[in-house]
Amino acid sequence: MTDVNFSDTLPPEPAASTTAIPIDLIELLFFAYRDFTSDPDAVLAEFGFGRAHHRVLHFVSRNPGLRVTDLLAILRITKQSLARVLKQLVEEDYISQEPGPQDRRERLLFATAKGKALAARLTDLQTQRIRRALTAIPAGGQDIARQFLYHMIDPDQRGDVARLIEGE
Repeated sequence: MTDVNFSDTLPPEPAASTTAIPIDLIELLFFAYRDFTSDPDAVLAEFGFGRAHHRVLHFVSRNPGLRVTDLLAILRITKQSLARVLKQLVEEDYISQEPGPQDRRERLLFATAKGKALAARLTDLQTQRIRRALTAIPAGGQDIARQFLYHMIDPDQRGDVARLIEGE
């Protein structure tokens, strides 16, 4: 494995050419994702849950009354995959489902008290990691990091993601 020696105070030197492949950024994203998910993964394993359970709990707890169809669009997973995860979360009382007020076939999802507690526990772990990283970068870095992540999202999805994050 290559030795990576980034300074704690200075970012790595930019690539000599704007057309150069940013292998360092690709690898940093892989490692950052690995570590960002490692703490929650350990907690989820205690319950026999995986990352799909985490994502469902996260978005349902942040968006009470979220429709199953909207959750499918957010997660971009198959109905079968979501059905398996939801079944387990409902059976173990982390998520509740209610029929829609106008269309009884519509299913609205809510995190139970137990689900909210687990979602908060997982979010706290990831918040600690993000806070540590943000304190290590210069002022204004949080906005740059936010812009970078936003622009990593497919352009046709950015508006939907922004609305979801802003709670509209």
